[in-house]
Amino acid sequence: MDLTGRIIAITQPRSGVSQRTGNSWMSQDFVIEIPGQYPRHMVFTVFGEDRLKQFNIQMNQDYTVSFDIDAHEYQGRWFNDIRAFNVVPAVPGAAAVPGAAPMPDAAPVAGAAPFPPQQSASEAAAAPFPPAQEPAGDGSADDLPF
Repeated sequence: MDLTGRIIAITQPRSGVSQRTGNSWMSQDFVIEIPGQYPRHMVFTVFGEDRLKQFNIQMNQDYTVSFDIDAHEYQGRWFNDIRAFNVVPAVPGAAAVPGAAPMPDAAPVAGAAPFPPQQSASEAAAAPFPPAQEPAGDGSADDLPF
């Protein structure tokens, strides 16, 4: 999955040594804000010192983040794990990666179905909702069996 937004928070890097393999590891969390009428926030993790250096993620910069979502169980509770595998600077006014969520001012994605047109207030008032129904021919006002 891909999202485009602005980095609004960066946590301190975490590191350690794997008990299983003995190799050292490093990870860092970032918070991205996805713009819109109601902005959304998502925290994601970049795992690996090499990726942290490669992506070079900076505060208040726009990025397109490609990530995987997984969950794991710990002591009877489930936790989401959102790991970024690619982070690239966003191109202003367009999605940087094909299939990425476009910024609100970006052109629509080719092949995407547009929302149906909205009715104006006068059109909505002219069309009653629910549609008017004729009463049943037997003189009964409803057709319920009881």
